[in-house]
Amino acid sequence: MSVVSLFACSLSLQPHAHLSLPTPPMSTLRRLTLTLPLSFRRRFSVAAAVKQDTTVWTPTPISLVEPAAESLFHVAIDISDSPDLAASHTRPGQYLQLRVPQSPKPSFLAIASPPSFAATAGEFEFLVKSIAGSTAELLCALKKGDVIELSPVMGNGFDVDRISPPEEYQTVLMFATGSGISPIRSLIESGFGADKRSDVRLYYGARNLQRMAYQDRFEYWEATGVKVVPVLSDPDEGWTGETGYVQAAFSKLKQIVSPKSTGAVLCGHKQMAEEVTSILTVDGVSGDKILKNF
Repeated sequence: MSVVSLFACSLSLQPHAHLSLPTPPMSTLRRLTLTLPLSFRRRFSVAAAVKQDTTVWTPTPISLVEPAAESLFHVAIDISDSPDLAASHTRPGQYLQLRVPQSPKPSFLAIASPPSFAATAGEFEFLVKSIAGSTAELLCALKKGDVIELSPVMGNGFDVDRISPPEEYQTVLMFATGSGISPIRSLIESGFGADKRSDVRLYYGARNLQRMAYQDRFEYWEATGVKVVPVLSDPDEGWTGETGYVQAAFSKLKQIVSPKSTGAVLCGHKQMAEEVTSILTVDGVSGDKILKNF
C-alpha cells in the first residue's frame, strides 16, 4: 500500500557528545533565523510547518473487533454520526489514517467495505494486520464502544474507468497478498461489471489457509463473476490448490487471450506487484490498464 511523503530540509545544531548545551529561548531562535539568508529561512519555515499536524481528526466509536484469520482482525468503525466522512469514500481502494488513544502515531488503513456500505450501514470496515508494537496492534486490542480517531478519506482509489466498459475489457486480473485483499474486497463488492466480462480472476496469496481472510466471502464473490484462485506459499498437508507465490502461479496459468482488452488490479507485497506488472507488460498489457491504489 506507497503514500507520498513530504521531506523538508532543516538546520540542526549538533553539540559535542560530551557537552550539554542549554536550549536558547524562542525569541533568540527567531532573531537567529532572521539573520539567515532568505533561502535558508524559507527551508526553516517549511520544516517547522511539516512538524505541525493539520489533519482534521474525527472521533468515532468502534462497533466490532473480531479475528478474521491468524494475525488479522476484522474491525468496523461506526461513522453514522459523521455523514461528511462517510460521503468522502467514493472509490474502492481509498484509505485513511486511524489513531488510537494510546499512541499519537497513526496507522494507514485501506477501507475494506465498498463505498455504498458507509451510506447504508453507517460503518467503515477494515482488515487489520496486528504487528507487535504498532498502532494496529493497539487497535486490535480495543473493544466495541472504544473511541478512536479517523482522518478524512485519502487517495484516488482504483480508477475503474480505465478498464471500462466491460464489453471492451473482457479480462480483468486481480492480485492480492495478505491484508492487501482489503481494497480488492471493496472493489469486488462495489460491482465493476464482473458478470459482464468473460474472464475475471483473483489470485489471492497467503502462507496457509489459517492466514487467509474472507474465505467465507469466496462463494459470494464467485457468484458475482470473479473466479477466486487461492495461492498458498506454505500449505498444510492435503492442500491440492496452487502453491508458491502469486506471481509464479499466475505466470504458470496466465492464459491472456487478448492483452489489449485486459486490465489488472494489484494490492499487496511490493515484490509481487512489481513482478506481476512486469509479466503483464511483457505480454502486451498496457501499463495504464494496471490499477493500484497507492
